[in-house]
Amino acid sequence: MQQAIAILDSGVGGLTVVREVMRQLPQEKVIYFGDTARTPYGPRQAEEVVEFTLQIVQYLTQFNPKMVVIACNTATALAVRAIRASVTIPVLGVIHPGARAAIKSTRNGRVGVIGTENTIKSGAYQHALQMISPNLKVESLACPHLVPIVEQGLFRSAEAWETVRTSLAPLRTSSIDCLILGCTHYPFLSEAISEVMGTGVKLINSAEETAREISAILYHRGQLAASGDVPVHQFFCSGDPAKFQHIAQEWLGDQIAHTPVVWQMARL
Repeated sequence: MQQAIAILDSGVGGLTVVREVMRQLPQEKVIYFGDTARTPYGPRQAEEVVEFTLQIVQYLTQFNPKMVVIACNTATALAVRAIRASVTIPVLGVIHPGARAAIKSTRNGRVGVIGTENTIKSGAYQHALQMISPNLKVESLACPHLVPIVEQGLFRSAEAWETVRTSLAPLRTSSIDCLILGCTHYPFLSEAISEVMGTGVKLINSAEETAREISAILYHRGQLAASGDVPVHQFFCSGDPAKFQHIAQEWLGDQIAHTPVVWQMARL
């Protein structure tokens, strides 16, 4: 049986990583878990985020995955060490791939980061950026109102555009030349974010870099899927399955149009 890449998130945000993994690694099987019943993680206590993330990883290990991807910036910032201590397979977060992508992109050494309250409070992005490039100037901003918009499936609505405009107002006069979307939900809103920030600011979506790192890890471990493998993807959510499936199908589109997919609701 083909071993899967297990990808988890507080809700639908990690689907942005799933789409990029499916694009770059079309023969790999994905098992995804979105904790839609308990989203968002951003305002929760750190101990609670760690507990929830451990529960999800424990659930996913029954499927014998070959690696775990924490496609949630909040969970990466707060729980990645606990997860690595709990399993024997590789565990990858999304913060360091996003930081590396920003360092490659910036021309003036001024990088913006938007994320949930917990991600910004943790300082994880600032640490990851300045560990590699100590002279970078980092401007961070918590945007707590963006995740609920995406989870409600309203990411193309007028309300979404207005929420983005209001949330990003403090950054509009800054001198940053790239902006890390420090929550995997935010690429759902990239069109609105790009319009608000203007053409002089490049948006950094960690999904592309994360998928490249997944590929490198699996290659070095000799675990890339064999040529000709036809994956059967599995998607689990803890909340409303109809809403989750609708958002997932809309976002993934062609990536799952010709691939077998199993949709299930999960109880932790």
